[in-house]
Amino acid sequence: MDALEQFRTETRAWLEENCPESMRTPMPEREMPWGGRNAHFPNPDSKLWLDRMAARGWTAPTWPAEYGGGGLDKAQDKILKEELARIQARPALTSFGVWMLGPALLEFASEEQKKKYLPQIVRGEIRWCQGYSEPGAGSDLAGLQTRAEDKGDHYLVNGQKVWTSYADKCDWIFCLVRTDTSVKHDGISFLLIDMDNPGVEARPIKLISGASPFCETFLTDVKVPKENLVGELNKGWTIAKRLLEHERTMISSMNMGAGAASMGGMEVMAKENFGEANGKIANPTVRDAIAHHKMDQHAFGLSLRRSAEQAKAGQGPGAAASMFKYYGTELNKRRFELLLDVMGTQALGWEGDGFDGRELAVTRSWLRSKGNSIEGGTSEVQLNVISKRVLGLPEAKKA
Repeated sequence: MDALEQFRTETRAWLEENCPESMRTPMPEREMPWGGRNAHFPNPDSKLWLDRMAARGWTAPTWPAEYGGGGLDKAQDKILKEELARIQARPALTSFGVWMLGPALLEFASEEQKKKYLPQIVRGEIRWCQGYSEPGAGSDLAGLQTRAEDKGDHYLVNGQKVWTSYADKCDWIFCLVRTDTSVKHDGISFLLIDMDNPGVEARPIKLISGASPFCETFLTDVKVPKENLVGELNKGWTIAKRLLEHERTMISSMNMGAGAASMGGMEVMAKENFGEANGKIANPTVRDAIAHHKMDQHAFGLSLRRSAEQAKAGQGPGAAASMFKYYGTELNKRRFELLLDVMGTQALGWEGDGFDGRELAVTRSWLRSKGNSIEGGTSEVQLNVISKRVLGLPEAKKA
């Protein structure tokens, strides 16, 4: 038996012994394991599963073991993902720290910062939110005005952030601040801020779906230690761009995973609503629409896998992340349009359980999907990035 087969055998045995049965079922949104210092686990098995996976570093399997990660190479990571999928295991940790901040810290943080924050992220001890967009700096993110003034041993931060997902439930925020007002991109720095600091206030924003995952965050005379600066002073724009690549890849992957999980249920529902003939959906139009969507989804999944392999080879997510974010967004919105068509009047309603374990009714989830084209950079911004950095098209001449 070669080393990889041995690793698969050992991984399969460990998962069979350590993954609770309730963690091998579809995950309701209310049970998503965000972690954090005030974490609440409606299902006690979620905490058990998190602790067991974190102890092996498998909540961040490819991160170096010295920072709490699993230290797996890309071949081992692929096997772990396959074995988790085989038993339909839930994610042990849902974390912006793992998806976005951690990779940026590995690339840009000091050794002291890596040793302090990365193990806590792996163990799910800090729940992070993202302080990027502002009321006057959304698509033009580099126009941000939140100030961080040098006060000797600390920075004094004043400003406002918006669309900070789950800020009202988070422990820390990774934040872009202006440390030089004389320049635009080269006057931005990257700070880590404890949400318990005096002067930090998060207010939920209710969306059209009736949910409030987004917040506006106010920073008023917030004292931040100098040691919380990541990278060099005024060089935060470089970190910001890299982190956005990771965020866009994350959004694409989440949309892909949600889509793949729901297609089987959609087919069953279509057979119930439109009839079944020879094991197929009786309505040819609906059958064709679902088949086309499944093909698009499969092709998108293969593209994401190729990009992941390139990233593990040291190439980073790159500008192609904008392609995946844009296409994943459109694919997810089309999926909900198709789901509404399949469900018909059954999709009507505002309260009660939704489709495939969702807490929101399908109509509300459909409305929420519209936000995909805004969060992580608007679709218009993604198209600009694709045209410039992927296709190399010339900029339009000004009249």
